[in-house]
Amino acid sequence: MSSEAFSRWRQRLRQTGVVAVVMVDDPNHSERLVEALLAGGIDLLELTLRTPAAVESMRRIRKSFPEFGLGAGTVLRPEQVGEVLDAGAEFGVAPGLNPRVVAAAQAAGLPFAPGVFSPSEIEQAVELGCRLLKYFPATTDGGARNFRTVIAPYEHLQLEYIPLGGLSQALAEAFLKIPSVIALGGSWIAPRDLIRRGDWDTIRDQAKAITDLVKSVRSLEVTV
Repeated sequence: MSSEAFSRWRQRLRQTGVVAVVMVDDPNHSERLVEALLAGGIDLLELTLRTPAAVESMRRIRKSFPEFGLGAGTVLRPEQVGEVLDAGAEFGVAPGLNPRVVAAAQAAGLPFAPGVFSPSEIEQAVELGCRLLKYFPATTDGGARNFRTVIAPYEHLQLEYIPLGGLSQALAEAFLKIPSVIALGGSWIAPRDLIRRGDWDTIRDQAKAITDLVKSVRSLEVTV
């Protein structure tokens, strides 16, 4: 993958500290969703390929918000890499580790974070050249405490992680305090039912709550 594109993505992840993870059923909701997230301080979106509307929604977002940080989630097949790039995605994410998808992303220059959960999967990802990983699911088997234990043997490699899966506002702080967490993946910020109902105010408020928490935790890190 392009080192320049990866660096831009990494910088944006570090700056914002959270990626809204969404499922969109109707492309007509795309623009209002992004407006609500931006109003709450989030400029990074992982739009999962779990509905027929996903790719068209990406196209609409990219056209209306050319500077917005748009990524594709649940990238499970190599051919999807080209599809999401054509739709305007700047990064890709998957729940698991598929070497064929990783290779396709690297060949296409798409910054990509495969999903890992165990030490063996972390080592496989490193072998494939991945330095930024999605930790999924984040809240099972002890949550943040288990996550710290799993990643401890690899701290010298300076890997970075995006925990995702089962997180909430209440659980976010414990993960944000872990130095190797570059950003959180937040599916609770704009859940499917709120998008369907067009409850943009609640989405905005939930986005603001987590961005405020990110700023608070990271400001403490700087002053310590």
